Amino acid sequence: MIPIHPVTLDEYSQQTHDSINSHESRPDKPEEACGVFGIYAPKEDVAKLTYFGLYALQHRGQESAGIATFAGDQVHLHKDMGLVSQVFNESNLSQLPGDLAIGHTRYSTTGSSRRVNAQPAVVETRLGSLALSHNGNLVNTVQLREELLKNKCNLVTSTDSEMIAFAIAQEINAGADWLEGSIRAFNRCQGAFSLAIGTPSGLMGVRDPNGIRPLVIGTLGDHPVRYVLASETCGLDIIGAEYLRDVEPGELVWINDEGLASYHWSQKPQRKLCIFEMIYFARPDSIMNSESLYSYRMRLGRQLAEESLIDADIVFGVPDSGVPAAIGFSQASGIPYAEGLIKNRYVGRTFIQPTQAMRESGIRMKLNPLKDVLYGKRVVIVDDSIVRGTTSRKLVKTVRDAGAIEVHMRISSPPVTHPCFYGIDTDTQDQLVAATKSVEEIAKQLEVDTLAYLSWEGMLQATREDTNSFCSACFTGDYPVAIPEQVKRSKLSLEKEKVVV
Repeated sequence: MIPIHPVTLDEYSQQTHDSINSHESRPDKPEEACGVFGIYAPKEDVAKLTYFGLYALQHRGQESAGIATFAGDQVHLHKDMGLVSQVFNESNLSQLPGDLAIGHTRYSTTGSSRRVNAQPAVVETRLGSLALSHNGNLVNTVQLREELLKNKCNLVTSTDSEMIAFAIAQEINAGADWLEGSIRAFNRCQGAFSLAIGTPSGLMGVRDPNGIRPLVIGTLGDHPVRYVLASETCGLDIIGAEYLRDVEPGELVWINDEGLASYHWSQKPQRKLCIFEMIYFARPDSIMNSESLYSYRMRLGRQLAEESLIDADIVFGVPDSGVPAAIGFSQASGIPYAEGLIKNRYVGRTFIQPTQAMRESGIRMKLNPLKDVLYGKRVVIVDDSIVRGTTSRKLVKTVRDAGAIEVHMRISSPPVTHPCFYGIDTDTQDQLVAATKSVEEIAKQLEVDTLAYLSWEGMLQATREDTNSFCSACFTGDYPVAIPEQVKRSKLSLEKEKVVV
């Protein structure tokens, strides 16, 4: 059991500060918030199925993992810091019985990287326990937190996810049932939230009115009431579940022994899926808009070649996320594709901190150049994004040291000029290199011969969907959910206090 210790507003601010400071060694990429998973499957080993679902969603968060199961009115919970394979084993999975389970794998964007902030969040209500897994970020946390504290809610974490859970509990304790209470609570929340919620009476899957973060539904076997929820279709594939459909923006699906029921709880749903899910976050084998993201990313590369062709000998992608776009660039340009960098796939997060000398050459820990491929060549490096530019500069130096005589960089997304407030960990605007420098100035900083980004129009056209149905605020500053000035100032002040190592 996690001890009940209310978090004061001062502690909340300090824990959020700790969260920012804990990212000092984060990679030069946007980081996803988390992955959620839920399953209702009587007579199945739901804990083990959830484990494998989370394993497939590991790329969405590597700080902590957790699973909660329901056996009648009893909830069983295990969560801890670390990767899915580190948190769970045969022994603790065997202690998670039930017909319903939800799981979570986390990367913290709000709330510090501490065990108490690991999910699922479990709270008690008059109808029994509630367990909640959340992908996204609320933007009205200050207001919601004040409301909850006024009503004597014992908040024990610094996460907005726990606030959603307590908001539901508050409505239920006031007399509402599971569905009515949940819908009332969701209407108190502003921002991005895709949720898997377990209760003694059934499983819920929920998306915010804009559907900023993804959530899909699958069916398991021929049994009519075995359903699965996952952030991506790769979480279904690994356990043999069949993709049924997406949870729609502003929709709540309620799953129990009677099957699946749908409730459209928002009066004004407007799809605004995060475009970065398609460019970078989601696995390339996941399906969105009826095709694999691998196919979309190849089209980005082809469009990139049409917009910024260059004369070169070889083109290669930064493993792994830049590879599909590099293949598309090669196909459209006629420049041969090659592997110029080899990725060490066993390098992940480590608690062993390198020395300064190691840190300066840290790019070699993950990527090693193929010198005989690069020597004497004019090369095109394709990557999906540049945030601060620190890693890209080290990468370019590595390629030049391997003997490349020209280095051209092509980015399969537009310049990132604005921070995200919906569940992606990006820097404040003044720390985003494209917000403060021109493309020519960035090229000089990276020490490349030429640099070009994909156009905003080309990125959206490549989706082959309604271009108004995506959130691209990190490229334009056009936020689909208004960001309170207090939230903007809070992020800026915390980032400015960040310790640099």
